[in-house]
Amino acid sequence: MTTLSERISQSAFDGSRLRVVLLLDLYDGAQNQFLEVYEHLREQVSSVPGHISDELCQSIENPSQWLITSEWESAPRFLAWVNSEEHVASVQPLHGCVRDTRSLRFSVLHVTGKGPGPGSLAPTGPPSAATSSPDAVDRVLGSLQVAPRRGDGVVRHALTFTVKPGSEPVVAKLLAGYTSPQAQVDESTRLRRTSLFMHGNRVVRAVEVEGDLLAALRHVAQQPEVQALEEAINPYLEQDRDLSDPGSARMFFTRAALPAVHHVAAGGREGADVERHALFYPAKDGCGMALARLLAGQDEAAVDDPTSPIEGSTVFQRDDIVVRLLDLRGPLEARPALALGVEGVHKAGVLARLLDSAKDGVPTTDQEISRFLARSEMRLITDRRSPVQA
Repeated sequence: MTTLSERISQSAFDGSRLRVVLLLDLYDGAQNQFLEVYEHLREQVSSVPGHISDELCQSIENPSQWLITSEWESAPRFLAWVNSEEHVASVQPLHGCVRDTRSLRFSVLHVTGKGPGPGSLAPTGPPSAATSSPDAVDRVLGSLQVAPRRGDGVVRHALTFTVKPGSEPVVAKLLAGYTSPQAQVDESTRLRRTSLFMHGNRVVRAVEVEGDLLAALRHVAQQPEVQALEEAINPYLEQDRDLSDPGSARMFFTRAALPAVHHVAAGGREGADVERHALFYPAKDGCGMALARLLAGQDEAAVDDPTSPIEGSTVFQRDDIVVRLLDLRGPLEARPALALGVEGVHKAGVLARLLDSAKDGVPTTDQEISRFLARSEMRLITDRRSPVQA
C-alpha cells in the first residue's frame, strides 16, 4: 500500500525517473518552422546524459497546440541540462515560432501497462552486453519514486543576479522600499511570500506562490510598482537587460532562475518565533548539485528530529550557486553545525570537499564552522507575507 509522509516535501533527489511535459502554442503559419527547430533540438537532446526518450504530439482539437514529453533518468540529469548555457542557446530558435509555453515536471511513481511504459522507455537500438541485462536496463530507465510526497499547494522559486560592486547600499535601499504588488492574481493564484537577501553583490529573491507560478510571475511583472523598481535597479546590474524587449527579458530571467531542488517542512503551523534566514554556499566547479543533495539530506533528518529548531528548509541550486533558506526557531548560531547543514559525523569534511575553498575557506573545527556560518549568512533585505485570507 502506498503511504504518505506527514511532513511537507518536494525533492529532485529521490532517484526516480522524471517526465517533462512542455505545452506549446504556435504562432499562425509557424508550423513548418517549428518542426525544423524541433528536429534540430531533438538531435541535440538525444546525446545529453540522462535523456531516455521524447515524444512530439499535436492536438486533435487545435492543431496550433503541441505537446513535447521527454523522459529522463533523474531530475538532476534534466536540471543540469535545462540550466546550462547550451540549453539556453538551443531553445532560442523556438521563440520565433512559439507564442506561449508551459513546462511541467513530474517524478514517475507508478507505471502500468504490458510494455516498457509510455515514451518507449526501453533503450533504443540493438541490444548489447552493456544494455541487455536487467541491471543495465534499470540504470538506463532510472527508478520509480518510492512513495508520494505531501504538498502544501505552494510553489517555491527564486531569482538571482549580481549588481556592480559598490552599488550594494543603493540596491538594498531600493529593494527594501518598493511597494508590494497586489497579492491576489486570480481566483486560484496568490502571492504568499517574497523574501529578498543579499550576499556581497549577489541578490536572491525567493517567492512562494499558491497556485500557478507562471501566472504569478507574469502578474508581478505587469504591476507598475514592480516595473518602477526594475527600472530603478537597471543601471546597477552587472548583466545589461532591457525588459521592454521580450527577447532580452526572456534571456535575463532564464539566466537568473534559481530553481528549488528540495523543500521540507514539518506538517504543523509555523510558530510566531520562527524566523527566516538564508545561507549562500560557493560550490566548487561542477559540485553544485552534489552540495545541494548533501544539504537536502541533512534537512530531511533535521525536520524529523523533534529537538531540532529547523521548521522548514528550501534548497535552491543552479550550476555552482547554492542557496539554502531556513525557517528556524531561535538564533542561527545556537547550533551552528545544524544551521550550516553539517551536523553529524564527517559531514563537515564532505562539505569541505564540495566548497570552493578559494573563496570562503573550508570549515573543519567547531570554531571554523561558526565562522563559516557567519560568512555564509545572507543579509535580509525584506521579507513580506501577503495577508492571510479569511
